[in-house]
Amino acid sequence: MSTPRWPPGELEERLRALAEERYHHRHPFNLRMHDGLLSPEELSRWILNRFHYQRHIPIKDALILAKLETREQRRGWIRRVHDHDGRPGENGRPGEAGGIERWLRLGEAVGLDRTLLLSGEGVLPGVRFAVEGYLNFCRHGSPLEAVASSLTELFAPDLMVTRIAAWERHYPWIEPEGLRYFQVRVDQGRRDADEALGLVHEWARTRDDQERVLAAFTFKCDVLWSLLDAVEHAAVRTEASHAR
Repeated sequence: MSTPRWPPGELEERLRALAEERYHHRHPFNLRMHDGLLSPEELSRWILNRFHYQRHIPIKDALILAKLETREQRRGWIRRVHDHDGRPGENGRPGEAGGIERWLRLGEAVGLDRTLLLSGEGVLPGVRFAVEGYLNFCRHGSPLEAVASSLTELFAPDLMVTRIAAWERHYPWIEPEGLRYFQVRVDQGRRDADEALGLVHEWARTRDDQERVLAAFTFKCDVLWSLLDAVEHAAVRTEASHAR
């Protein structure tokens, strides 16, 4: 006899319990960021390394897009690629800047050259490893697992709201335009999370499916945590080097 499927509300409760424990809002680096304790050097290092993740988001979404079987699903999901890559202009009208462009402007707001960001120079090995692991997860996983890994979007908007307020309070030297990425992602993240959650509820028809959802979500939390681990440890190594 198969194990009964959890009702949708219970699956969401389990996701939220996992997030409370494992989502990167609890990472010491994020806590220090939001308490205003990061140096300009640490903040710049995070922006540079996080950009390596940001620039691969539309690639990840393209991998998921290729797994979707219906036209309606693909029409919805391809919007995510446009949100990050932007949209070209048509008939003389200007195009739309996407999330990657807004992140480049964030880098410029803290004094990083966009040429450096685009070159990938200085990206930490641990960050490269984590991002490649996430891409491979979406490349080789089932559609359910790949979409479920994106459910961290359920919790990103609240983190963005916290970050905006913290940066305005503690890092006034950053040009206001630099916050635009976070401001836009609040609404986009909520929309994307609702879309992904709807697909997960539709596809997770057995308890085994639901367990795979939780495992995929946990994996994604580990990816985000690993990114911050790499940046945090780089800061520790830099401080030790300066002390010598």
